[in-house]
Amino acid sequence: METVTHHGRATAYEVSDRGGDGPTVCYVHGSGGSRHVWKSQHRLADRTPVVALDLSGHGDSDDIDASAGYATLSAYADDVIAVAEATDATVLVGNSLGGAVVLHILLERANEFDPDAVVLTGAGARLGVLEDLLQWLEHDFDRAVEFLHGDDRFFHDPEPELRERSKERFHECGQAVTNRDFQTCHTFDVRDQLGEIDAPVLAVYGEYDQLTPPWFHEFLADEIEDSYLAGIEDAAHLAMLEQPDAFNDAVLEFLDETTA
Repeated sequence: METVTHHGRATAYEVSDRGGDGPTVCYVHGSGGSRHVWKSQHRLADRTPVVALDLSGHGDSDDIDASAGYATLSAYADDVIAVAEATDATVLVGNSLGGAVVLHILLERANEFDPDAVVLTGAGARLGVLEDLLQWLEHDFDRAVEFLHGDDRFFHDPEPELRERSKERFHECGQAVTNRDFQTCHTFDVRDQLGEIDAPVLAVYGEYDQLTPPWFHEFLADEIEDSYLAGIEDAAHLAMLEQPDAFNDAVLEFLDETTA
């Protein structure tokens, strides 16, 4: 693990590089997660250097004092930009909340960091959250975690150990930060701005994802001019964990087409 200090805080990240000559790719996790959600993407390090970070308040990164919504989203964008600059990353991959952070960078921070290509997975131009889930996140965290790990939400048909470890990660992150993350997702809406994006974008969806369904990704592909779409069979919201080989193949194919 390494850290970069910026805006008065330290952001943790991990690098895997086994001599691949592809572009360095920076992976951004979703709500309540950490860099460990990308554990299977480190297999790509012989083709393309892999960077995975912990957003502020997650994993080993310092937290922020920011209200949910735009302030948090902007702070998370600071984290990503700082790590990308420290590692010379030129491609961003974002899952769920991480996808919102990446879209925020594309649309509002391109003067600071302009990626060569982007992958959005389990993502959407709008990320409204069920009102019941928002209530549980604030008042009944255990119920919220169980709900998110129900059938065809985070996972379709995972090994039991994968589901249990994911639940543990949420509890490690904690209620306050996870609630802030989902509240930030709930306010996110860039549906009217997607036409401004000029970077090539791959939208990757899990076949059974009920949190950000396939049509969320189809909308991204329809509205972004230079876009690609890939579906991952037998997966839900966390396709990169549940079907890592298929996910990794989709990323590599996209990078071969757009950054060679």
